[in-house]
Amino acid sequence: MFEAHMVDAHVFRKIFEAAKELLEDASFDCTSDGLSLQAMDAIHVSLVAVQLRSEGFELYRCDRAMNMGFKVAGLLKILKCAGSKDSLTMRAEDNADKCSFIFESPNKDKVSQFDFSLTDIDQEHLQVPEQDYQVNIKMPSAEFSRICRDLANFGDTVQISCTKGQIQFAANGDLGTANIRLQEKNNVDDDGDKISIEVEEPLSLSFAVRYLNNFAKAQVLSDTVSLMLTPKTPMVVEYQIGDYGHIRFYLAPKIDDEEDEDASQSQTQNMKDEDED
Repeated sequence: MFEAHMVDAHVFRKIFEAAKELLEDASFDCTSDGLSLQAMDAIHVSLVAVQLRSEGFELYRCDRAMNMGFKVAGLLKILKCAGSKDSLTMRAEDNADKCSFIFESPNKDKVSQFDFSLTDIDQEHLQVPEQDYQVNIKMPSAEFSRICRDLANFGDTVQISCTKGQIQFAANGDLGTANIRLQEKNNVDDDGDKISIEVEEPLSLSFAVRYLNNFAKAQVLSDTVSLMLTPKTPMVVEYQIGDYGHIRFYLAPKIDDEEDEDASQSQTQNMKDEDED
């Protein structure tokens, strides 16, 4: 049997609100350690990875490893039924074809149960390699969202350039050019306002801005965002999800200004199927 309980049902909803533009189908791997999800967008340019640790839940039980596949749009319809302060319990029997979503009000005077039909999803199981990154940035998530939104007005591509203590975002198009530069800022009291920039070697990489804008929707999950970059490797955009875990977005860099998302696809495919040698 699988059962997981979180006090704030809207945390789960926010995860899929952030990923809904990228994913149509997804599936959770449920183990005694927690819930994990990996899925690529339709054209295999970006990867979404969610990790929710068992110890982050108020109650967690998974007697046997299982997989739960679902349509993201359908799941969101159910999650939107939760009240603003409702808790969420997810429950499924072994080998079940449905998962129950139970919303309960704080004073327990209202309990709503929705049995969501699970789907068999044929997805690649990808091996995302752990590695060190040449650039590690931590900054306010609202600032990152604003930068991506502003630069989308100037072009389809954002160039991210990093040097010691400094990061620059640039775009150009028919409207003109835009450059936004941030300096490292650690001498502030509020952690949500800090900007940390760790650069081993200067680099400059370009990315499709529409994907970055989609990733930035996850700002509702965390006040800060981490950006991890290294040459010839997909960029990682990570948001912490309270005590539960994190959501990570991976996006391959563009090779040059003339190449489109098809060029990025081959780089993302470096995260090979874990069953391959």
